Amino acid sequence: MTTPSSVIVEMFGERASLAEAYADLLCTAGIERGLIGPREADRIWNRHILNSALLADILPEGVSVADIGSGAGLPGIPVAIARPDLSVTLIEPLLRRVNFLHEVVSELGLENVLVVRGRAEENTVQQEIGTVDYVTSRAVAPLAKLAKWSAPFAHSGSYLVALKGATAAEEIERDALLVGKAGWRQEEVDQLHRDGGVEDTYVIRAIHI
Repeated sequence: MTTPSSVIVEMFGERASLAEAYADLLCTAGIERGLIGPREADRIWNRHILNSALLADILPEGVSVADIGSGAGLPGIPVAIARPDLSVTLIEPLLRRVNFLHEVVSELGLENVLVVRGRAEENTVQQEIGTVDYVTSRAVAPLAKLAKWSAPFAHSGSYLVALKGATAAEEIERDALLVGKAGWRQEEVDQLHRDGGVEDTYVIRAIHI
């Protein structure tokens, strides 16, 4: 596992050691439990952790974030490490992933993170969490489904921020009608970049009316 230490410190500051501990957990327990593939260990930083942490660059101070289908904690955990001022809720239905997330939160002492087991489309999950300022996701579902699943967590002025690949603009064009029906407007793509070999992050951003 190659660690670009200068970039880690730049993005996580005094909490860089927490990011390193998270990387270790992903590359040990995460692989052992099948949460990430064994081939991902060599690119856990540039492709996953730092790539997810780029999202922290566009989030205002003190906002609340819900991470739909958090899986092994991406992007929610890196964002919560980089930004302790944020309140981050990780939503994940699978028990083995939820158990891993609880262990990460406990071992890293992430007081700004809450783990909720369930699917975003379930009423009980929606009632437990309520509304947040930003709803995020990474490699979970097509944009149309994300827009529908994210809407119950949004108040007027909330943002959907979906981490996507380089074809993000094509998704907006394809799913624009259904995204609008879910209450989202002003869809646009932000390309987030950092030097140091970090893979660019493409974020579809939309506002709820």
